[in-house]
Amino acid sequence: MPADLKPVTGPIPVYARTTPTAVVLDLEALTQCVVSDVIDVIDALLDPANTGPWDRLHELADLDMADMPQAPMEGRLLTEELVADLTARSSSRVPLTVSRARDLGTTLRMLADRLTAAGQQGRRAA
Repeated sequence: MPADLKPVTGPIPVYARTTPTAVVLDLEALTQCVVSDVIDVIDALLDPANTGPWDRLHELADLDMADMPQAPMEGRLLTEELVADLTARSSSRVPLTVSRARDLGTTLRMLADRLTAAGQQGRRAA
């Protein structure tokens, strides 16, 4: 098996490796960014200057589904609004320069080609 390849660098490095059946992307740095975003969301919920997200979270928790026939729909709408507000505080895109995007594409293409070639050789042997 080939040694680990040089990462595609950028704001979030991506390491590409191969296994016998797949190309594996190591996104540890992305995971760290997501965890950081979760901390930002928790900070938003605990912000004493803006208790709106906290209040809505508790409003959802206080809904008594058995007593309110409209509660499931109301709860879903409140949840969707809260998720939308909290998601707006989280990053969802990683900007890649043109060269970094090409690097990632080239690396993925090269690794996928290795798997395709190995699969074809295996079929010939059978």
